[in-house]
Amino acid sequence: MFSFIWYLIIGGLLGWLAGVILGKDIPGGVIGNIVAGVIGSWIGSMVLGNWGWRVSDFYVFPALIGAVILIFIVSLIMKSMHKTT
Repeated sequence: MFSFIWYLIIGGLLGWLAGVILGKDIPGGVIGNIVAGVIGSWIGSMVLGNWGWRVSDFYVFPALIGAVILIFIVSLIMKSMHKTT
């Protein structure tokens, strides 16, 4: 149970940090940060592998890079959706 809470906290922090790096607002607030961090971690580990610091099942650098990629893609999709309406 406690490791799941850490998983959510670290995922949220990584998602928030990725949003700060890009200067983009993540849709969904805190939940969006957690989702971006967790999915970004998965993307980063699939693309870059597992290396660097490890915090609660997250390898920080690949997870952060994956979250940045995810937020960038989501922001492009959201931007194109606003143009079509």
